[in-house]
Amino acid sequence: MSDGMPAYGLWSLVVINSVVFILFAYSFFKPQTARDWRSFGAFSAFLVALFAEMYGFPLTIYFLSGWLQSRFPDVEWFSHDAGHLLEMIFGWKANPHAGPFHILSFVFIGGGFWLIAVAWKVLYDAQQAQALATTGPYSYVRHPQYVGFIMVMFGFLLQWPTILTLVMFPVLTVMYVRLAKTEERDAWAQFGDAYARYAAEVPGFIPKFGRLFAQESGGGYRHG
Repeated sequence: MSDGMPAYGLWSLVVINSVVFILFAYSFFKPQTARDWRSFGAFSAFLVALFAEMYGFPLTIYFLSGWLQSRFPDVEWFSHDAGHLLEMIFGWKANPHAGPFHILSFVFIGGGFWLIAVAWKVLYDAQQAQALATTGPYSYVRHPQYVGFIMVMFGFLLQWPTILTLVMFPVLTVMYVRLAKTEERDAWAQFGDAYARYAAEVPGFIPKFGRLFAQESGGGYRHG
């Protein structure tokens, strides 16, 4: 790096960034049940693994250094900017922080955190009323908070992909899908036909484009 500062070995930044993002996610998600803590703990582990490579030790760069150096000999792979692998590989070498993958990552990360926060408020109000959450993000998908977590992780992968987080991402995604199915069984037992009608109209994780347009024009799911 041109300013003489070390590119890695900054373990204090690993701790600081991990704590900040984990607390940030906690303030949105507010886990209460054992199931909530499992999903939140897995997400936290993803963040720690990410920041450990981003600021601590670049394990992915180390393992791939031979291949990367032979394919892209003009890149200083152990500089900090080179950790933005997608920007480097696809040629955005001047300023990776202004590259398309980095910008898109902020869209997914910011959108994911926003979705988690908005969905939690709707779910909390519904739980207080012992009712089924069907408004806000829940009128588009049945599991918006899990969608939010997946969006945040995908955003970080666009920004700083690593071998460990690439392995963790599909594993955690499957875990969230299984947790969602468990929650659906509980909701089915509690709300019966009302939940069956809701599940028949609203998809689990990927919203229907037609439904998005219907919501914007004033349509959408009506519970009861």
